[in-house]
Amino acid sequence: MFLLKLLLKNAFRHKLRTGLTVLGLVVAICAFGLLRTIVDAWYAGVEGSSSTRLIVRSNISLTFPLPLNYAQRLRGLEGVRQVSWSNWFGGVYITERNFFPQFAVDPATYLPLYPEYKIPDAERNAFLRDRQGVLVGRKLADKFGWKVGDQIPLRGTIYPGTWTFTLRGIWDGADAKTDESQLLMHWAYINESIRQRFKGRGDVVGVYIVGIDDPNNAAAVGQRIDKQFANSLAETMTETEAAFQLSFVSMSEAILVAVQAVSLIIVVIIMAVMANTMTMTARERLAEYATLKALGFPPGFVVRLLLGESLLIAAIGGVAGLLLTWPLAAAFRSAAGTLFPIFQVSALTMALQLVAALIVGLVAAAWPAWRMGRIDIVNGLRHVG
Repeated sequence: MFLLKLLLKNAFRHKLRTGLTVLGLVVAICAFGLLRTIVDAWYAGVEGSSSTRLIVRSNISLTFPLPLNYAQRLRGLEGVRQVSWSNWFGGVYITERNFFPQFAVDPATYLPLYPEYKIPDAERNAFLRDRQGVLVGRKLADKFGWKVGDQIPLRGTIYPGTWTFTLRGIWDGADAKTDESQLLMHWAYINESIRQRFKGRGDVVGVYIVGIDDPNNAAAVGQRIDKQFANSLAETMTETEAAFQLSFVSMSEAILVAVQAVSLIIVVIIMAVMANTMTMTARERLAEYATLKALGFPPGFVVRLLLGESLLIAAIGGVAGLLLTWPLAAAFRSAAGTLFPIFQVSALTMALQLVAALIVGLVAAAWPAWRMGRIDIVNGLRHVG
């Protein structure tokens, strides 16, 4: 208790300097946490993917569709439990700024593959019955203030024209990793409209979603699928859902590396600032530390004083920065909209924030503490004059 009181008095002896140092720590720890959360948000789709789902797409590119008749052949392969498909719709809601993922799916086979979408039975059945109905995630519905029964107009980009849909249901995620920012519509309705408008088009899908029973057989089933369609006009590439999501993340890998580097640089900068603060503190108290040693206090006590003061300041700044990260992350999540479907400060990020603050405190005081522990009493007392 005596040591804690002494540390508190020493830490706030120069209130302005300590306050500015704490402020710098708060900013650094907040920035570190937010940048790490942004990186986590990029990988959220990977973490939320299922090990029992495979994605089958064109071997050339995702922009090349696959024939609808592949579905029946896929169902006949060993290890395949269920098959569904989806197309990217790419419509615009009012303005291009309101971007969110939209998929035309086969509801009867698609929804059973995604049990993490928790939908009331009445809303699920209403969606299945209405070919012009859509399902949306809770986050998307809250963003635009949609409720069941609302009309949602989308201006087509890939599929020309204005499409008006009726909101039939809203799903909630089974956990925080479930994406709630998507809109699902009936593939059959889109396909039928395309066939009527454009002769010779239609009956193609963007990707197939294949359900398997045993994740350990994912590689074998994937090879079996690709072999089935080898040397055809539309060869396939099959990968796990996590690998499929990672293919999108890898496009921004350089940006993610830069963000991670910046988060570390911020911590290093505040470490240098705090090290300068602790060095100034030690120099000003040179005579005091010499007096303590003259009175019989061991060098270890002086070292503990400096390290303890530095860790105390770092802990205050770290905890304050951690607490401030939550409202800032909420504000960022609101401003980002559907850019980051899942944006939450993880327990690992919070732990790293505290660890970073403590490392800053330890490293900043290491050199001055070592110097003060070895101070010569005579030279230290002479410093009074």
